[in-house]
Amino acid sequence: MKQITQLLNGGAVRVEEVPVPLIGEGQVLVRVERSLVSAGTERQAIGFAAKNLLQKARNRPDLVKQVLRKVRTDGIQSTLTSVRQRLDAPIALGYSCAGTVSKVGQGATGFQMGQRVACAGAGYAVHAEIVSVPGNLVVGLPDNVDDESGAFTT
Repeated sequence: MKQITQLLNGGAVRVEEVPVPLIGEGQVLVRVERSLVSAGTERQAIGFAAKNLLQKARNRPDLVKQVLRKVRTDGIQSTLTSVRQRLDAPIALGYSCAGTVSKVGQGATGFQMGQRVACAGAGYAVHAEIVSVPGNLVVGLPDNVDDESGAFTT
């Protein structure tokens, strides 16, 4: 399945072939028909990734505090390894989409296979062919709302 990802180290955005997400308890698996690209949000993510390490630190002092706590508990080498791994790992972009339910996880109530839905949530409703989203971030679409409008209104 295809998914749009970005590297935090340098900002490269690409379409990758990734495994279909697993469905967890309380989640809904959705075949995406439309995904919202927000110029402001996407540009902000790309801009952050393109910054050098010092610029990233200035922009996110909360993350600097986390790194310093990790240095105190785990040491410098372990912390450097963790930071490098995080910067080199691709992240999924997107936070709003609409599509059709293809599977309902145990504990996700109120959804049926084939139902049209809108989904929200960074890290869940991403730019991908299939997404796994917690049921509380999914809502059924009425017949008079198309997928494009559903992706836009979540």
